[in-house]
Amino acid sequence: MYDAINDKFKEECGVFGIFSKNELDVARYTYYGLYALQHRGQESAGIAVANGAKIEMHKNLGLLTEAFSENDLDKLKGHISIGHVRYSTTGANRVENSQPLVSSTKLGSIAIAHNGNLVNADVIKDLLEDSGYVFHTTIDSEVIISLIARSAKHGITKAVFNAVQAVRGSFAMVILTEDKLIGVRDPHGIRPLCLGEINGDYILCSESCALETVGAEFIRDINPGEIITISKDGIESIKYSEKTLCETCAFEYIYFARPDSTIDGINVHESRVKAGEMLYKQNPIDADVVIGVPDSGLASAIGYSNASGIPFDPGFVKNRYVGRTFITPNQDMREKAVSVKLNPLRSNVKGKRIVLIDDSIVRGTTSRHLVDSLKRAGAKEVHFRVASPMVKFPCYFGIDTPYRRELIGANNTLEKIKDIIGCDSIDYLEQENLLKCFGRKKGFCLGCFDGVYPVATPIETDKDHLER
Repeated sequence: MYDAINDKFKEECGVFGIFSKNELDVARYTYYGLYALQHRGQESAGIAVANGAKIEMHKNLGLLTEAFSENDLDKLKGHISIGHVRYSTTGANRVENSQPLVSSTKLGSIAIAHNGNLVNADVIKDLLEDSGYVFHTTIDSEVIISLIARSAKHGITKAVFNAVQAVRGSFAMVILTEDKLIGVRDPHGIRPLCLGEINGDYILCSESCALETVGAEFIRDINPGEIITISKDGIESIKYSEKTLCETCAFEYIYFARPDSTIDGINVHESRVKAGEMLYKQNPIDADVVIGVPDSGLASAIGYSNASGIPFDPGFVKNRYVGRTFITPNQDMREKAVSVKLNPLRSNVKGKRIVLIDDSIVRGTTSRHLVDSLKRAGAKEVHFRVASPMVKFPCYFGIDTPYRRELIGANNTLEKIKDIIGCDSIDYLEQENLLKCFGRKKGFCLGCFDGVYPVATPIETDKDHLER
């Protein structure tokens, strides 16, 4: 069943952690930090707080506003906190699969919040079960916390070091002990993680926009293959992998990240504007108006307008009260779901030649409905421009992508895609030009475009592969 309201790659997760020596209300800081990261996951939310003696936690399904009340936050007292907003790339959407996860070890309680996907989780899980370990969730994050717990007798830093040496895939995670906050980024830096500071207290989070939300200053990105430990003694950094090359997921810039974030030195909004400019330079076309698909297509539409001199104007009215998921009762209404969320602004499109810009095309179902709605609103021509290369392969590193057989770019020529979508012409941003928008030729995971991944990938599987 396709989701007509949201024919996009699904987000991964967002993590946030804070260590305070100044008696901040760390639970509330984490809550508002997660609020800034809500776009990264809307299925569940959770916060764990340590007070030096124990870890308290609250988590629930839904958005932050649904998962937490004032009373829930009042109960979370301490000086260190981590939080998580989740979209399930592995494991079903059940509250026991929500994060953070908490485990008891020889060193006391630890909690973990993880963004990413482990490609060897099944193998490690089987080995741990054979040695008697009982898993309580169906998510790959429990594999990491169980590995840490098994090595806890060596000290928490060594335990984390040993655990991340064993796993493969993508991970940006924050780990909470009773007296420390630890951040880890995978050796390829596929998922983002950064460090910030507020009045001498330190924050780790997925995107820099969360730092600004809570009034913190950005310090730096956590390096690929780095473990950073924050305690009352300050910050300690350990490099656990020597052969590291930052290969940030390109889709962080194209679609996932908030436009006011800067990741690994690249401002998200600026890269999207440049993508629009490059689309015009790559294949100029004469038209009357440039419109973008809200929200992540708007910046590229502005860039296209800047480069071409063709006016930019809103082409769709967005219903702000439709979330990223909503109930559609039957197939007939599913077909109309796009119109519930986006409706063409008839006065801006009637009788005009339109350049329609979106950040990406996955299955093509939404694109077809958008083109059709513009033509029904009187558009004379619709020229579709995509501010990313053609998606031809699934992602295995923390994005819930369709099977390859469902990707429109994997199975059709450009001409065929034009016919399926019903536009007058179509063009995708070439991969070489995407890299020009980023300002460097290396440093990105482009696997969903060219099938070349930074880590060996498993046989194509669905996100419930850890279910028993």
